[in-house]
Amino acid sequence: MRKLKHHEHKLLKKVDFINWEIDNNAHIIKIMRKFNLKKREEYVAYKQLVAEVRLLADKLKELDVNEKFRNVNVIRLVEKLYLMGVIPTNRNFAEVDKVCVSSFCRRRLPVVMQKLKMAQDVYIATQMVEHGHVKVGTELITDPAFLVTRKSEDLITWTENSKFRRHIAAYNEELDDFDLMD
Repeated sequence: MRKLKHHEHKLLKKVDFINWEIDNNAHIIKIMRKFNLKKREEYVAYKQLVAEVRLLADKLKELDVNEKFRNVNVIRLVEKLYLMGVIPTNRNFAEVDKVCVSSFCRRRLPVVMQKLKMAQDVYIATQMVEHGHVKVGTELITDPAFLVTRKSEDLITWTENSKFRRHIAAYNEELDDFDLMD
């Protein structure tokens, strides 16, 4: 075997072939398929968000338990994550450690639509959102990455001109003759 050149030797110092860990690519692809994430950058953005939440939680844990600043900010963090729908209860600070990428992905509009039985699966719900059939409150949403909070979960509806709204009304025999004039 020939002697390695300087740059080759330098590169090999950075790579440990004995303790090489397999890339976590299979897990990432599984989550991307489950929640219909279009680009890997979306997954990376959620992962950075989780890292920031955990870093903030770790910094709060380092503070003295009796300190007023810590207690106020622990309550604020837990309440914020609860209202976003990322953690199941607003009573336990330990739930913050369980936050993961899937926690944020579960709050995406297509996933919530599937949970509310507005669509059969996440892929169909994503198409409905992208084609402009869904609104949250009074706002038309065309971005499937829209995060739905607990309060706005009840405000997800079809747009007025949506064919899905007409089909559902016809199925439930609630279609008004005035609506047919559109």
